[in-house]
Amino acid sequence: MAKKAGRTGGSLRGVTVEDLRKELERRRRSSGKLLKKRDKLAAQIETIDAQLALLDVSTGGVMRVGGPRKRPQNTMGLVPFLVKVLKGKTMGVTEVSVAVQRAGYKTTSPNFRTIVNQALIKNTDKFKKLERGKYTAA
Repeated sequence: MAKKAGRTGGSLRGVTVEDLRKELERRRRSSGKLLKKRDKLAAQIETIDAQLALLDVSTGGVMRVGGPRKRPQNTMGLVPFLVKVLKGKTMGVTEVSVAVQRAGYKTTSPNFRTIVNQALIKNTDKFKKLERGKYTAA
């Protein structure tokens, strides 16, 4: 945008409407480059997320570049997974939360151990507390 004589500081006094139109058009033209750059970065993030998923590492529920994250789809709910993992075994809450994820339960929760603990406490008909922090399937 060309500077006009007599223009002071951040004031738009002396800037013509035509100058403003030209500046807006220049910025619109450069938006294509930014969109391409954004798409390339989003593809890189997806690749890294896929590699982390193979290592069973949660991305911590970070918002994805393409929009809000999608909730993982599981074949069954958490409680049936817990029953399956605990059948015939006694485990602590941390052990159960790791075992459930290894058995195929997907989560992006940063507090998954707490969620498992709540499920074990709440479902007394399905789980039996043997001692402090140790549970088995009922």
